[in-house]
Amino acid sequence: MAGRIDVRKTYKLFIGGAFPRSESGYSYVVNDAKGQFMANASLASRKDGRDAVVAARKAFGGWSARTAYNRAQILYRIAEVMEDRRPQFVDAVFRSEGGSVARANKVVDEAIDRLVWYAGWADKITQVVGGANPVAGPFFNLSSPEPTGVVAVLAPQESSLLGLVSVVAPAITTGNTVVVVSSHERPLPAVTFAEVLATSDVPGGVVNILTGSAATVGPWLAAHMDVNAIDLTGIAGDADLARNLEIAAADNLKRVRRAPAAEPDWSQDPGTSAMTWLLETKTVWHPIGL
Repeated sequence: MAGRIDVRKTYKLFIGGAFPRSESGYSYVVNDAKGQFMANASLASRKDGRDAVVAARKAFGGWSARTAYNRAQILYRIAEVMEDRRPQFVDAVFRSEGGSVARANKVVDEAIDRLVWYAGWADKITQVVGGANPVAGPFFNLSSPEPTGVVAVLAPQESSLLGLVSVVAPAITTGNTVVVVSSHERPLPAVTFAEVLATSDVPGGVVNILTGSAATVGPWLAAHMDVNAIDLTGIAGDADLARNLEIAAADNLKRVRRAPAAEPDWSQDPGTSAMTWLLETKTVWHPIGL
């Protein structure tokens, strides 16, 4: 009896809740931590970046209008689906990042726990950073945070799963929508995460994931006039690229999370700063007694 032919997986982009091939038609070779061939991934072009921004903008109104409690439920659902697909994530992290299977299991645990942590913050961050302000006069003065809009994220290159979750989760927790450029050398955990997003109640366009080079797609996202903020965490250590992207982002006064000198330890408590930089404060004055 003839042997069974393997069903090879085609790794695509994730835009608007769908899995299109790159507009360019190009792909690139992804090797595992030992340098052995693992897969071909789509090579995102600037046109793919523009399509992802359009999808994110379209999704922003509905996502930001949802109750914080509902966003918390959806974030928790992402964690549930990741837990169900644990073996696939462990394999992707182990093959992509190397180390031991025990380490890969620990990374997956931390990524799932990070989602649950942010789910818990979704309906609490407003109380922490907003509130009533004391004023001299017969007025109520109330400040409340609102999402900034469409956020471009250059995901960490080394920590292909935990780092990815740690930069995406705070953005969507606070009601923003996201365009992510995954780790170039280690994209498989990101595209596996995209499959989870597609099956866990996340509306299409809330998170869009591009595989390819941050140096190629990043400048177009930084200069895009419909992108409201950009997170440069993923290009830690690349001072020249970071500086160029900051200059491009300045054209329309984007919020910028600057690239650190070295990639952070993502296993540490992230605090609230990863959320608060993506919030804008709206203050309302109202006369007392009316």
